[in-house]
Amino acid sequence: MSFVRSIKLRVPAGAAKPGPAIGQALGPLGINMAEFCKQFNDKTRDMYEGDTPLGVILSAFNDRTFTFEVKSPPTSFLIKKASGITKGPTSPSPDVVHATITPEAVYEIAKIKQQDSMRWHLPLEGIAKSVLGTCKSMGVQVREAKD
Repeated sequence: MSFVRSIKLRVPAGAAKPGPAIGQALGPLGINMAEFCKQFNDKTRDMYEGDTPLGVILSAFNDRTFTFEVKSPPTSFLIKKASGITKGPTSPSPDVVHATITPEAVYEIAKIKQQDSMRWHLPLEGIAKSVLGTCKSMGVQVREAKD
């Protein structure tokens, strides 16, 4: 059993279906799409709400077996969810406020992102600064909630 290739996918939590998006990635490697979907759905069903996009890094082996690692949702998705918007602005600008988010929400997003295997060693403050940068690029302003 030797490593063949690693593939990055974005799949909705608990709702993976053997279709064209997954099939085009897994088909050439000879991996059983139905088996991947079953294992992925079982693993992610209780992790996040349905239809939450999750990053997946799948490692394929020459005997048609595989392992996969589930990553946290994209930062932009978490920001949109926390700020209550459904879509980001068509032309974001730091001068125009599209939505607002609280520093507490930024902290919670940073804690979610810190759970990824590649970020466990990074300080929470650094991850929060990265989330702030994403907020700025999306036109989402960070400020205290008005009572």
